[in-house]
Amino acid sequence: MEEFYRIRRLPPYVFEQVNRAKAAARNAGADIIDLGMGNPDLPAPPHVLEKLKETLGKPRTDRYSASKGIPGLRRAQAAYYERRFGVKLNPETQIVATLGSKEGFANMAQAITSPGDVVLVPNPSYPIHAFGFLMAGGVVRSVPAEPTPELFSALERAIIHSIPKPIAMVVCYPSNPTSYVASLDFYKELVAFAKKHEVFILSDLAYAELYYNGEPPPSVLQVPGAMDIAVEFTSMSKTYSMAGWRMGFAVGNERLIAALTRVKSYLDYGAFTPIQVAAVAALNGPQDCIQEMRDTYHKRRDAMVEAFGRAGWDIPPPAASMFAWAPLPEKFRHISSMDFATLMVEKSGVAVSPGSGFGEHGEGFVRIAMVENEQRIRQAARNVRRFLEAGLDSLHNVVPLANRR
Repeated sequence: MEEFYRIRRLPPYVFEQVNRAKAAARNAGADIIDLGMGNPDLPAPPHVLEKLKETLGKPRTDRYSASKGIPGLRRAQAAYYERRFGVKLNPETQIVATLGSKEGFANMAQAITSPGDVVLVPNPSYPIHAFGFLMAGGVVRSVPAEPTPELFSALERAIIHSIPKPIAMVVCYPSNPTSYVASLDFYKELVAFAKKHEVFILSDLAYAELYYNGEPPPSVLQVPGAMDIAVEFTSMSKTYSMAGWRMGFAVGNERLIAALTRVKSYLDYGAFTPIQVAAVAALNGPQDCIQEMRDTYHKRRDAMVEAFGRAGWDIPPPAASMFAWAPLPEKFRHISSMDFATLMVEKSGVAVSPGSGFGEHGEGFVRIAMVENEQRIRQAARNVRRFLEAGLDSLHNVVPLANRR
C-alpha cells in the first residue's frame, strides 16, 4: 500500500542504525558510554522539585490546564526576558507556553505554512527545523549554518531564485549541532534583511544559558523592530535540566503567537498544571542553579577536549551548547559519518550522533553530547584511543570483551 502523504515526506530515521548498534551491544553485556542524544543527566533544581511535590494533589490541579500556559507562567517568562535580555513582552499576546520548544516549532510550522511555501533552514541543523515544515507541506531551501557574510549571500540568492518567495527563515544560535554563536550585530543585520524582504524569523534559543566564554548569547528580540517579524523559541530542558518535563515557550510577534496559540488550542490542553507551577518556581526562584549547571558542562567540555585530544582526536572546543561538533579523525575520513558512528559503538563502546543526521552538510562530522560526568568522558576517550590506534581490519567488537568480564 502507498505511504500516507506526510509519512512519504519523512526519510527513514537517520539515527536508527546507531540505536540498533547500541541496543545490540547492551543486550550482549557491553557498557556503552552514550554521548549521542542530548539528554541532560543533571537533576532539576531542588526548589523546583519541591514546588512540584507541594502542588501535586491540590484541588483542581488534576484537571485540564490552559493550552497557552497558566498566567503566572507566562508572566514569569516575561520577567525572564526582561532581566536576561532587556526585552519587554506582553504575557497575554506575545507569549505562549509549549510542550518543549520542539513541539512549539512543529506547530508553528503547521500554523503558518501553506502547501509549497518555501522556508530557509540552516544546514546542518536540528531535524525539526526542516521536518516541521516538510510535514506541514512546505519546501525547505538549505542555507549555511554559520553566522558569516556567506550566510547573507546565500539568503540573498535564495530570495531571488525561490518561487514562491520564502515566507520565513530559521536560525539557531547557540547552534545544535554545530555550537555556532551569533552576535547582536549579526542579529541586527538579519532583522534588517528580513524586513527588507518581508520574511519572518524563527529563532531557536534553547541553549541560551549554556555558554563558556563569559559572553551570554543574545536574543534576536533585542534588536529594535525585531518584534515586527520574529518569534523565538526557548526551553527549560537545558537551562534547568528539565528535559522530560516538556516545558518551553514561544515569544515575540503577536500575529505569529496568535496563530500558534490557535493551532495549539485544538491540539492540547497544556502541560500538567503542577509542572507549570514548578516551572514558575524555576523562572522566578534563585538562579544560581543555572551557573552551577553551566560550570558542570564547562568542566565536561574541557575534560572532553583534553582527553580526546590526547587520544588522537582533536575536537574544537565549543563556545556554547552541550555539544561538540567534531570532524571525523583523519584515518576515518574516507567513510561516512554514519559508518563511523556505528563503528564507534561496535568497536569502542562509545555512542555519538552521525553528522548526516543533521543534513547533508553535516557529513564528515559527528555530534558529541556532554551528557556524562568527567570520569565517564575520560573513560570514553581511553576507549576511543584504542579504536583510533587500531586499523579497521584489526578492530575487535566491544561485545566479546564485555562477555569475558
